[in-house]
Amino acid sequence: MLAVANLSASYGRIPALANIGFAVERGECVGIWGHNGMGKTTLLKTIMGYLAAQTGSISFLGQDITRSETHHRARLGIGLVPQGRQIFPNLSVRENLEVGAAVLSPEKTILDKALATFPRLKPLLERKGGFLSGGEQQLLALARCLCGQPKVLLLDEPAEGIQPSIVEEISETLIGLRQREHLTMIVVEQKRDFIVSLASRVLVMEKGRVTKELPVKALAQLDEI
Repeated sequence: MLAVANLSASYGRIPALANIGFAVERGECVGIWGHNGMGKTTLLKTIMGYLAAQTGSISFLGQDITRSETHHRARLGIGLVPQGRQIFPNLSVRENLEVGAAVLSPEKTILDKALATFPRLKPLLERKGGFLSGGEQQLLALARCLCGQPKVLLLDEPAEGIQPSIVEEISETLIGLRQREHLTMIVVEQKRDFIVSLASRVLVMEKGRVTKELPVKALAQLDEI
């Protein structure tokens, strides 16, 4: 479904990614693991188009999207839930979801589906995003992204700073989406249990490179991060 080949990127003169290559099949979940500053978030940003690739290629469903604009990638079916959630704090939960659905069309059925997936948000529809707890904001960020009906979901530290009960809820929801809808995922996360619950394999990044590919069960053998 998604293939990256010899991908390199930089921030100005500072190299960030070097010769990254991997592929993800439909319905698969791949974890990205590594110390802070190793390029994990940069990789997701480059796949999404927020950072331009210097060399290499990115293909999605057989189409070369290496030079495509971010909004074009979103319309094709790539969705990103960024680190720090980045919801719109001055908009209500409903309005945040409508922004997500606007990638396609603001259809009520899309919002209803998102709320069925994250029922905790239903009583909060008229509350502004800035007044939600951190866990509720993460649920909103996920629901907003899913309103765009992505085929591939890029998740950057979705369990960071969130209470355990909501982390478990997020994990169970994402597992359900994989099983029911064969949603493909790439997950950057430093909580081992979270990655183990979702992913089948893990790519280990060091200094902007993928240095290892491991079955998820081997993650426990790596040094703590």
